[in-house]
Amino acid sequence: MLPLRARAACAAAAATAALLVSGLSGNASAQPPSAAAALRTADAPPALLRALQRDLGLDRRQAERRLVNEAEAGAAAGRLRAALGRDFAGAWVRGAESQGLTVATTDPSDVAAIEARGADAVVVRSSLAALEAAMARLDRAVARLGGTDAPVRYVDVRTNSLVVEAVRPSAARALLAAAGVGARVEVTAERPRPLYDLRGGDAYYMGSGGRCSIGFPVTRGTQHGFATAGHCGRAGTTTSGSNRVAQGTFQASVFPGNDMAWVAVNSNWTATPNVNGSGVQVAGSAQAPVGASVCRSGSTTGWHCGTVQQHNTSVTYQEGTVSGVTRTSVCAEPGDSGGSYISGSQAQGVTSGGSGNCSSGGTTFFQPINPILQSYGLTLRTTGGGDPGDPDDPGEPGGTWSAGTVYQAGATVTYGGGTYRCLQGHQAQAGWEPPNVPALWQRV
Repeated sequence: MLPLRARAACAAAAATAALLVSGLSGNASAQPPSAAAALRTADAPPALLRALQRDLGLDRRQAERRLVNEAEAGAAAGRLRAALGRDFAGAWVRGAESQGLTVATTDPSDVAAIEARGADAVVVRSSLAALEAAMARLDRAVARLGGTDAPVRYVDVRTNSLVVEAVRPSAARALLAAAGVGARVEVTAERPRPLYDLRGGDAYYMGSGGRCSIGFPVTRGTQHGFATAGHCGRAGTTTSGSNRVAQGTFQASVFPGNDMAWVAVNSNWTATPNVNGSGVQVAGSAQAPVGASVCRSGSTTGWHCGTVQQHNTSVTYQEGTVSGVTRTSVCAEPGDSGGSYISGSQAQGVTSGGSGNCSSGGTTFFQPINPILQSYGLTLRTTGGGDPGDPDDPGEPGGTWSAGTVYQAGATVTYGGGTYRCLQGHQAQAGWEPPNVPALWQRV
């Protein structure tokens, strides 16, 4: 379990009462099955652990403990978000081993319940929903005004603020005035760009000769393929593999707006749960929390790791604005576009763009994988084995839960006569039925 700090007995007793009232726990004394076991953090291969050690300055045991702590923190944060409702203002992990979890709320009366879960509580002014609504107004103003001098906008849950990164402060001021919102302006010299290029190498090639990286292998019924970045190709664009053998065709693509696409491959290619042939295997798609470690595989620079900085970020490239991406401290370079982001054994997304490089460091953005799966009706190829499920099939042994369906945090389903609330966004799969994975589902 997440080794968060202990509480005094009197505080724990009071907080336990609050938990029972708020619905966080039906049995204060029972210990739920480990989230780390459900999300298979122990399956992290040596290649990923070595990248974590190199890029985050950890030893092997610290890297292993960090993955366990992040899985447990994600489950705890999901339960608290469901209990706090509209008061919830964000959550993040901290520490070299992600041993601390902080949860923000707008209501001081929530503090005891948060602390009873072993997390630190912070009372803030604005809820996450209010900050995200303000960012949506900013994005609409960008669409009206145009320009790329204020290229990045996001909610920083750690400071409970909206942030605009701008090359020219005057551009940020004009944007804020047009949107009618307040935000912290950070001056930057970086202009994020999509990370494809037109030079030789491995991964896959588009019909035009450009090169990108495979994201995650997927299936759609009996058709095999892979998810990748939308800016790499349009529907109908043909692809060839790293060996220059005919591979497949882009079936659908969105860019800008989002940065998502999928490629259907011919019968010579088979979808597997492997990432980059390094022993890394995908076991699911549970979303990692802010502050969690995340590693990227790309055809130019290989494995590099960093942390999740913000979810639901908007970034404006020369080609237009992409919303709903995740901002990270992982580096990347041209040719890495479309490649895999993974946290432990859980797929996170595909590389969109960024700034900087892997010599001096940089910032990157990835398109989350779950919206790609949901938009195109795809099933992530995982290590679970057997039939991954069909989103059109009813759940067993009765109810609305269905393997293959993408569930967002807060969604409710029925299964086996009970009702469950989703705690962390993920694609359902056989073995992840709601009663089996309290890290992902809470009975209500």
